[in-house]
Order: sequence, then C-alpha cells, then structure tokens
Amino acid sequence: MHPAISKNHVAVVTGAAAGIGFAIASRLAAEGMKVVMFDIDETALQHAINSINVRHPNVQLKAVVGDVTAESAQFQLFNTATDWGDVSLLINNVAVINAAGPWERNNNWRSVMEINFWAALALQQYFVPHLLKQGYHSAIVNLGSKEGITTPPGNAAYSVSKAAIKVLTEQLAHELRQTPDSLISAHLLVPGYTFTPMNYPGMNDSTEKPAAMWSADQVVDRMFAGMANDDFYIFCEDNEVSWPLDQLRLQWSADDMILNRPALSRWHPEYQQAFRQFVAERLEADKQELK
Repeated sequence: MHPAISKNHVAVVTGAAAGIGFAIASRLAAEGMKVVMFDIDETALQHAINSINVRHPNVQLKAVVGDVTAESAQFQLFNTATDWGDVSLLINNVAVINAAGPWERNNNWRSVMEINFWAALALQQYFVPHLLKQGYHSAIVNLGSKEGITTPPGNAAYSVSKAAIKVLTEQLAHELRQTPDSLISAHLLVPGYTFTPMNYPGMNDSTEKPAAMWSADQVVDRMFAGMANDDFYIFCEDNEVSWPLDQLRLQWSADDMILNRPALSRWHPEYQQAFRQFVAERLEADKQELK
C-alpha cells in the first residue's frame, strides 16, 4: 500500500459522484481514510455518499458541492480538507468530454480546458505548498487518458486537455523529486475503456456493463497496485484492447516524430496498412518469445 493511503488521513476526490471518482472515494473510505467528495451535482453526490455508507458503515465522508472551475469552490474544498485533518491524497479526477475540433469556435474548447486542465492546476497550486510543509508521505493522482498520448482524431479539445494533464503531471513529479525533503509523489492514472457515465451516457445503478469495458473498480485496483509499486504512469487496459496492443499504439505514436511520419499517421490512409503490419509482426514476435 502506498503510504499516502493512510487511515484517518484526509483524501480529496473531485468528480466523486459517479464513475471512477466514486469508485476511488469508496475504496479510500473502506481503507479508513477521511474522504472529501467534491462534485457539481448535489443530488448525485448525496446518492453516492448514501451508497458508500450502506456498503461501509462508519466511514468518514464529507461532501463539497461546487463548480470545480470556480475559485470560491476550490478555496472551499481546500479549507474543508485542511480543516478536517492531515491531508495526504489529492485525486484530480473530474473531467468532461465535450467535443470540439481544431478550428471550431465554440464554448466547448473553453469548458473542456477549464474543467480538465485549469481546475487540476489550480488545486495543485492550493494543495502542494500545504503538503510540502507536512512531515509525512502524500500523493497527487491526476487522471489522464490514452487520448492525451496517442491523440486520435475526432475530439481535439479533449485530447489537448489530457495531453496538458500528462505534461503537467510529469513536470509536477520532476519538481517534487528535486525539492529537498519532499515526501509527495505524483502519479498519472491512464484509464482504458471504462464503464462510466462519460463513456456510457444514461447508465444507472441497474445498467449492465458491456463486456468490452473495464469496471471503475478494476481501474481503482490498478491505481492502488501502481501507487504501491511507485509507478508514475499507471496504465489500464480493458476487455477490448490488451496491454501489448496498447503499448504498440503508444510506440507507433512516439515514432511519428522519430521517423518523421505525417501527424497521426496511424489514421493516415497511406500508413494504415503499415501500422497493421507493425502490430501483427510485433505481437507475433512476442508470442514466439513466450514459447
């Protein structure tokens, strides 16, 4: 177990009313942490808290309702957490996936960047100086996305926001590592295709999970294991795409720069066959090595 996951210490989880945020909050509460659950949807947040209380009696939970992009809400969240006890974990989970293309002029660009990136940065600005003053281990986990690494076409705003989170968290990890006496670690959690309201709009408590998706609890299992192993990049596969295939997609994306291929060559008509051949050959080679 990562030392930041400590009984009676305070954890802060944004976007905690549903999906991965809810699953993380539930698991941390079950581990004995005091969990501050933040969300903009008051009804959904209260339902989430009631659900956790039913499954785990005597857990310690506090709700903070607000818009994560609002400075007043950020300040309220920080004060609620720090007034409650020793804060050792910040989970920047909240995100939206509003679509916007690379030259579209609409409000989606601003809302996606403000929620997915600027809010996470603001909460780091509140919490990191406070955590550095403390004499115990703590951690910050930012929710990334494979779309922020391989950046598939179709939703530039979301990919840009998650690419920004990746770079921000990498920079955070480096600066914390270079800071004398720092006991803070930073981690980038990268979910795969996960059964959440973002990926499956309209789902409710009785909706059956599609076979291709991982559950949010599986993502939390991987987060706990990755943090315990002191991993920075905590990647999650799913039931549709294996981890070896994910690795090859990441490798191909990085090689676009190294080999001076066209941008997003995986989706370029002149390179699609080459990509399929690359994957087939590498997966076959991996099979041969295992024999």
